[in-house]
Amino acid sequence: MVFSSLLFIFAFLAPQLFIYFIAKKTRTRNIILLVFSLIFYAWGGPQYLLLLTGEAFVSWYSAREIGRIQSKTLKKCWLVLECVILLLLLILFKYTGFILTNVQRFTGWPEAVPDIILPIGISFYTFQLISYVADVYRGEVQAQQAYWKVLLYCSLFHQCIAGPIVRYSTVENDIENRTITLDDFSAGVRRFSVGLAKKAILANGCGALADKFAPMAQGAVSSMPTLGLWFGMICYTLQIYLDFSAYSDMAIGMGRMVGFHYLENFNYPYIARSVQDFWRRWHISLSTFFRDYVYIPMGGNRKGAFRTYVNLFIVWFLTGMWHGASWNYILWGLYFFVFLALERLFLGKVLDKIWGIFGHIYALLVAVIGWVLFRFTDFSTLLEVLRGMFSFGGGRALWNQELISSCLNHVFFLAAALISVFPIGKKIRDGLLAAGHRKARHGLLGLVYFTDALTPVILILLSVLALIGNTYNPFLYFQF
Repeated sequence: MVFSSLLFIFAFLAPQLFIYFIAKKTRTRNIILLVFSLIFYAWGGPQYLLLLTGEAFVSWYSAREIGRIQSKTLKKCWLVLECVILLLLLILFKYTGFILTNVQRFTGWPEAVPDIILPIGISFYTFQLISYVADVYRGEVQAQQAYWKVLLYCSLFHQCIAGPIVRYSTVENDIENRTITLDDFSAGVRRFSVGLAKKAILANGCGALADKFAPMAQGAVSSMPTLGLWFGMICYTLQIYLDFSAYSDMAIGMGRMVGFHYLENFNYPYIARSVQDFWRRWHISLSTFFRDYVYIPMGGNRKGAFRTYVNLFIVWFLTGMWHGASWNYILWGLYFFVFLALERLFLGKVLDKIWGIFGHIYALLVAVIGWVLFRFTDFSTLLEVLRGMFSFGGGRALWNQELISSCLNHVFFLAAALISVFPIGKKIRDGLLAAGHRKARHGLLGLVYFTDALTPVILILLSVLALIGNTYNPFLYFQF
């Protein structure tokens, strides 16, 4: 069950909100959220509830022991034990097939690689539980004494399958004692509707164009013109942002409706002027997790230049691994490591001195090529795409009539998709609100507020219409 489905919206979310608001006490509402979260998670495989509840129990018990005992050594033992158990389970389910496939390639053993189904959201709730126990060890949060509240924290259906990676400190107060205002609820509905429209209308449309012009089959790639491949990868660049940020929007919005305040996970990454700036804006919760729980504990940049680059290499190797059990994801992570290392060495100073537009072009070009590495798990197809994209005058057609027709037929849709990845609409709205308040233009303020109230209704209706009868509704981050 994914957020951008009619089943989820009308048969799950709507009943959940109705039952939730019938209850008045926070404890009762928490139980309702927990029950619905477990039902949501069990939808993808009831047997994996044992995994989720088991990992939550290990983390709850470890954190409680860390909070209870005085010995620093024993505290560290509990932290290490929890990390080892959770990471071994993550490796078992996510990377066993990848490891055995590579062993088989060199040794011929085993004869058959087991096909292990990946439990939905395992990367997200594993990292959340590790961060919780680590924060208790550091003394940044108190150990939660009630097991079911730790289970609620890691299983909240809003962010269980696609993030953001929520730290316990962010929602600790919301779990224990939260109030819901009309402003909170209306802001949550608005944010959810924006995310739903980004996914159902824009991301799916861009995805269809990406599949057409940057196809996964090598034979189809070979016959694609150069500009067609660039067009397909630009569409994929739009799709992956719109798809993933849409799920974060919907998660933040659903949380806000019921009193949870999750942190932002995206901040318009395609306006970045450097690769470092891009990663400050893209999947912020993952970047900060690796910074705070891997990079800094390993020494960060405090132990000399060589150690700094080793630490960066490890972080970006793990970042690639986290995204998928395939060599192309590792290559994708190390690709960004190279640019981040170059920016740290000298390129960052160059970018600071040149005209800003060149920094934007550089960051976007690095991102688009990076998404080629991310999209194609088959290396022969990946290399064929890269050869095709850079074969100007090399015997491959530059464009064809199909490309021209698709561009013309989708010109308004593509304009809307491009506008949505930049903060244009936000700046216009903020400017109108500021002008209305500054000059006491009540008519202008009323128009903005009326538009804000009407926007969710329009977006949800358009999204529902887009989803009705549409079988193309991929979820790119489902594998995590």
